[in-house]
Amino acid sequence: MDDYTKLTSTIIGAAMEVHSYWGPGLIESIYEKSLQHELHLRNVEVKRQVKLQLKYKDLELDDDYALDLIVDGKVIVELKVVKELAPIHEAQLMTYMKLTDCKVGLLINFNVVRLKDGIRRLSLPE
Repeated sequence: MDDYTKLTSTIIGAAMEVHSYWGPGLIESIYEKSLQHELHLRNVEVKRQVKLQLKYKDLELDDDYALDLIVDGKVIVELKVVKELAPIHEAQLMTYMKLTDCKVGLLINFNVVRLKDGIRRLSLPE
């Protein structure tokens, strides 16, 4: 099992723990804070609301733009609370991965009855 597979399995297990505790129907920030805490309990490094410094050509953009979670400096975790995941959510995560040089990302929708139905794992082509 490679490092990414092991790490994403740990993240998914932590997300399942959070989902089994809360169930669907809450706002995204509740799941985000809870998942950060659950990962800390599992001794995994996680940063929440990581600010991105965006630049367009020679223009520094001062907009505050933040990623939900970056785990172990390798995996971006984008959380959603939506009726269903859409292709635009996957495209958004791919953009974040390109901007941060993270090769793997997880898209997790907590607004589902069974969390496994709300998880997508994406990776950048090598």
